[in-house]
Amino acid sequence: MKLIKILLVPVICLTLFGFKSVIIKKIDTENSLVKWTGYKVTGQHEGTITLKKGELKFDGDSNLIGGVFDMDMTSINTTDLDGGSKDRLDSHLKNDDFFSVNKYNTANLVFTKIMFSRNENSYKNYVVDGDLTIKGITNPISFEINIYKNSASADLKIDRTKFNIKYGSASFFDGLKDRAIYDEFDLEVRLKF
Repeated sequence: MKLIKILLVPVICLTLFGFKSVIIKKIDTENSLVKWTGYKVTGQHEGTITLKKGELKFDGDSNLIGGVFDMDMTSINTTDLDGGSKDRLDSHLKNDDFFSVNKYNTANLVFTKIMFSRNENSYKNYVVDGDLTIKGITNPISFEINIYKNSASADLKIDRTKFNIKYGSASFFDGLKDRAIYDEFDLEVRLKF
């Protein structure tokens, strides 16, 4: 009986004082936006990618403690072109030169480490380390996320060559000159939850 009391005291203390509730906020995919911008020597193109699903996790004090997102790579959409030019670029981005969406129709981001950065004008800012998976290849990524009420924003810079997307890269092919496409592209993420 004495042993049971000794074991129960830490369990009761942890239950009362050690655990904070976890709040999971699902992303409103209809009202969230993922905008991409790709750069080449002669200019740039931009468009959108649809979020399939996502969530942010908060502790009982409303501090960010986790996140996971799935992007629908079949939804790659160019927004700065129209007509045949748009159709050709959309098709090219979806084929094996770039994202191989027939084989890899989802990209995934999982937060692995979150550090509180600062409060600024009612925003909570965090530095996030995460694992980004594109074309079945996972690489670490770091970025800052800003959270305000029921919205969040983040800007990510991604080196496509780390995901075996080398088409038009001067890092891998000589003589491209003004046909070269830069290795890094940007994602501008605006979330509602």
